[in-house]
Amino acid sequence: MLRRALVVWVLAVVANAASARTLLETARQRSSDLRLASYATSHHVERMATDDGFRTAVWQAVERMGITKLYLEVYRSGHTVPPEQLTQVRDWLLERDIGVVGGIATVPGGDVGVRQEGPLGWFNWQNEKTRRDLERIIRASAPIFDTFIVDDFLCTGDVSAESEQAKGDRSWGQYRRELLTELAQSIFLRPAREAHPGITMIVKFPQWHDRFQLFGYDTVTFPRLFDQVWVGTETRGRNTQRFGFVQPYEGFINYRWLAGIAGEKIGGAWFDHGDCAEHDFLDQAYTSVLAGAPELVFFNLGDVVAGHPDHAKVASRFGQLADLAAFVRKHPVTGVPAYKPPNSDPAGDMYLMDFLGMLGIPLVPVHEFPHEAPILLLPAQAAADPGLSEHVERSRARGAHLIVTTNLLIAWPQGRELTSVVGIDPDFASAPLRATYRTETGDVKIDLEAPIEVAPRTGDVVCADGVRQLLLLRTAGNISLLNTHTYSQTDFDAVGEVLLCPRPLGLLSLDERALTAFRTAFAGGKPPTLNGPACVTYHPFADASRGDCVLQNFNDRAVEVSLTLPHDGVRQTLTIPPRDRIWISSGRTR
Repeated sequence: MLRRALVVWVLAVVANAASARTLLETARQRSSDLRLASYATSHHVERMATDDGFRTAVWQAVERMGITKLYLEVYRSGHTVPPEQLTQVRDWLLERDIGVVGGIATVPGGDVGVRQEGPLGWFNWQNEKTRRDLERIIRASAPIFDTFIVDDFLCTGDVSAESEQAKGDRSWGQYRRELLTELAQSIFLRPAREAHPGITMIVKFPQWHDRFQLFGYDTVTFPRLFDQVWVGTETRGRNTQRFGFVQPYEGFINYRWLAGIAGEKIGGAWFDHGDCAEHDFLDQAYTSVLAGAPELVFFNLGDVVAGHPDHAKVASRFGQLADLAAFVRKHPVTGVPAYKPPNSDPAGDMYLMDFLGMLGIPLVPVHEFPHEAPILLLPAQAAADPGLSEHVERSRARGAHLIVTTNLLIAWPQGRELTSVVGIDPDFASAPLRATYRTETGDVKIDLEAPIEVAPRTGDVVCADGVRQLLLLRTAGNISLLNTHTYSQTDFDAVGEVLLCPRPLGLLSLDERALTAFRTAFAGGKPPTLNGPACVTYHPFADASRGDCVLQNFNDRAVEVSLTLPHDGVRQTLTIPPRDRIWISSGRTR
């Protein structure tokens, strides 16, 4: 118990003794707060139609997990489920009061469509056969379902002669976004609505938000054209190569950014079991709820039936997750706005927001310039805004604190004017290098965007490259300069990665001194609210003046953090168990 009636809820110690059947009943009763769902691939749908044993196992999993909605896939990788089987499974579920949505994974296989020329198994959407085959499947499936979702393969990396000719003088990114925008209408939306007037069409975005613009996901046109938007929050294990070194905060960044763009059309969060160790699946659930998701979709049903060490945790904490979802709906997570216009180029700041969030910095991505924000982050993506110079001038005039990256100053023609404020030579260029940050426990390799030599000032964070002192972070007045490099196309090519973080970053190994400097910059030069190690995320809630927040510990050990409560300025010390979280809630017990 904290002073002045603040209650700290350690979520790990709360247990739910309800049976599996009771959980399903509870989930139905609380579906307005949070709904749990799962996506059945086409092979799973066919098994439900033809295999009594599998159908029984599915129902047991539905009861055990409190799942109240299933997505039934009609096609994947050349496998199409016959309409009569789709109707049979749909009716079986509806009879048991389980919601049903149709779905499609637009990936090639068999004689369906034409596979792209490129590193991933996507379609060549320029080819007429691909268009014709997919439209046929949509027209046949749409009459069966009132709602239908297009899974996250509405993209292409095709570099065939056919596509190159169609591209013309456009960049690959522009060509692909325009192509998929047109095909979303002609292949999916128009045929579905003609076959089933009134059908609700959902587009699901994947989680690789800083690569959307390259492969056809237009974050302006897709949310406008489709009726609803679902978001991938599948961050999985953050320390492995298999699915990239994706940070848990990425799920929050992706969902909140797309929610801002989609507005009232925003819907559920979607994550999977891939590469998930014991705690990763549950982590995805909490991060999705903190981002504001009213529905969690587990991919895929086969994995749910097979079981996972975290399933029992998710089931036992459904009440907690639903409570949190209801609270977030009224008090969304707030923080420092990070400006990322739709379809913008991240340059060397790719996925930077995800890593900064893991340093305990409460970032909230925004797609429009935050004119009233007292503190804001301007990474390279902000350079896509043609009005940025005017926005920055007005922000500085009203005394806002700006955190800018070296990549922004390189990409934005007027950016070099800010270098005089922080006292560095404006004559620098992008030349990524790995320098050494020295701590008491050992050296850490940090990626810098440019070799900016400085005579260190008080408060600077610097790295060494031989005898050179190179700037990582400096705050001067109302400007902070962050000279980080995350990833470029060269980093992806080096390991054969296309979409996800290609390697880990040393940022997560910074010591307390550097972390304090980072957090102070994002607090506008004031003492930071949170102190503690990296890989602890901080989610303060809006309209919660007594300091309501959630702290998540992604370390595999217990950590001690201190938090300054805004209503009285008192600093409290808290211990967070390994891979767990604390919800600080004022004046209420749970």
